[in-house]
Amino acid sequence: MIIVTTTAHTASASKYLQQLCKHFAHKVPATWDATSGEVSFPFGFCRMEATDSCLMIRCETDEDQKMVRMKGVIDSHIERFAWREELKLQWQSAE
Repeated sequence: MIIVTTTAHTASASKYLQQLCKHFAHKVPATWDATSGEVSFPFGFCRMEATDSCLMIRCETDEDQKMVRMKGVIDSHIERFAWREELKLQWQSAE
């Protein structure tokens, strides 16, 4: 299993978590509330947690190519939704 994590420091963490999950739910299974969310992509699983000051994201999948795709999808959507803050995610391996 390949696992990566990232943390975005932002006062809008809950807003972005809910926006991401609601957007992804149009195409894939997703559940969320104000502080946590889960998205089941065809290429992997993503869990998000929001606090007052940061959005933590953990992605899991079984192949490198699938992870590249999942990170790309999440990166592009965060950049679009958080354009005022210009958030850039820095991914780290959790293995």
